[in-house]
Amino acid sequence: MVLDVREMDHRQVNEELRRAGEEVEITGCCGQRFIAAGFGGKRIRISGVPGNALGAYLNGAAITVNANAQDAVGDTMNEGSIVIHGSIGDAAGYAMRGGEIYVRDNAGYRAGIHMKAYKDKRPVIVIGGKCGSFLGEYQAGGILIVLGLTGGEKPVVGNFPCTGMHGGAVYLRGHAENLRFPPYVTASRATAADMDEIGVYLERFAAHFGADAKALAAEPFTKIVPDTKNPYKQMYVAN
Repeated sequence: MVLDVREMDHRQVNEELRRAGEEVEITGCCGQRFIAAGFGGKRIRISGVPGNALGAYLNGAAITVNANAQDAVGDTMNEGSIVIHGSIGDAAGYAMRGGEIYVRDNAGYRAGIHMKAYKDKRPVIVIGGKCGSFLGEYQAGGILIVLGLTGGEKPVVGNFPCTGMHGGAVYLRGHAENLRFPPYVTASRATAADMDEIGVYLERFAAHFGADAKALAAEPFTKIVPDTKNPYKQMYVAN
């Protein structure tokens, strides 16, 4: 089903999506917020630029955007997938607790803020380009992978990465000697076991965007995890 939303607000868009079948193509999207919030069981392809909180509380649906997306993509999503053929704004995956987000290009500030994992749920964000400041802020679980494939002299992430991090892991493609991390995290070269763990996500990224998964994994990765004496962990996790 094709749904032209150019004259609709976000409430109308979601009402029409609920009535639609499992496969929906949205055209004419221009900044509508909260598209597919809480949705499960649908495959949604979007032409145009969705507004803030695309796929918020997503509960199993699969969303593909053939352009950029704005802030808070996947806010508090539970499961499902969001694939962005472009760049995204700030706070992607805010409080995300399951599912996967793949971004071909760049992300803004605070990607992965408050990500968390519970039992068998482990959220994953893979960003093909570079990120703004505060990557993984207060991260409590899940995996963030930044590949740095976009050009330019800027570092793969901006200032203050992993501030308040107390769980999960961040993987940065390449060496991170020029990046400054807080004293309560540990940055080291990813091991073979680490690369096995993230290999499936690199393969999915490559499949979504026509990349070469083996070439992506050929360069060393830096892995950042909380230190065992991390004071933030004691604030959030019961002993």
